[in-house]
Amino acid sequence: MPDGPPPPPVVQRVRLRYTKRARLRFTSHRDFARAFERALRRGGVPIAYSAGFSPHPKVSYVGAAPTGVASEAEYLEIGLAKVVDVEQLRQTLDRALPPGIDILEAVEATGGSLPDRIDASEWRIELPGVSTVQARSAVAALLAAETVPVERRTKSGQRTIDVRSALVSVVVSEEVGSSGGTGAALSAPVTQSELGVSTADAGVPCAIIICVVRHTTPAVRPDDILTGLRLVVASADLDPAVNTAPSRATRLAQGALTAEGRISDPLEADRGGIAIGAST
Repeated sequence: MPDGPPPPPVVQRVRLRYTKRARLRFTSHRDFARAFERALRRGGVPIAYSAGFSPHPKVSYVGAAPTGVASEAEYLEIGLAKVVDVEQLRQTLDRALPPGIDILEAVEATGGSLPDRIDASEWRIELPGVSTVQARSAVAALLAAETVPVERRTKSGQRTIDVRSALVSVVVSEEVGSSGGTGAALSAPVTQSELGVSTADAGVPCAIIICVVRHTTPAVRPDDILTGLRLVVASADLDPAVNTAPSRATRLAQGALTAEGRISDPLEADRGGIAIGAST
């Protein structure tokens, strides 16, 4: 047994919603975890620690976005050894983290499991150089297929993933800035550069795909959806290599999938407030 008294118990749990914007979308989950732990220390946050020979901070991450994609809806939960004001905590952590990793909200956990409230995501996928006609044709073919298997290398080796079974809904738009309407929209104005939208040539078409995707194991990622689209149309039209710029993806929301196919706000039960994107 390690020497000394046990660490103080957790007396408050706080759930955070944060972003990965602009260049920070290339931050890996491991790099983010290191940056977040530095922010906890820098801000003097009374984080609780586990017991044992190698104590680690009580931080639980939920459904982290893959490296290379932006997100407006990442979530984690921390356990604290002292009770704090959650808004002051949010501001403290937001100042201690680099721009692009922004703490949008902090709420005190009132019970239940945060992972149990998250089983789907809404994604925005931008396809510079692809017209809405091309995108809608590919999406129609994808939705008409019973299965769309794609290959991806995972930690467990090469895996076959059925993209079609994970898709709940897909909408195509050419309006940059549209949030589609299939799920939760952004809770605050976000610039196009933060979302990663290329505006270098306004004359270049840019189809926008908004899709709601169930969380599966392995997870179906935006690049898997693009691979599936290319497979069903058997065309280079959706290949980034022949377009003006690579595709970019942003997670707009994640939460529990409702019967209507929308994404519910996983923090609503804690705050007793309004859903993400609702008007005030």
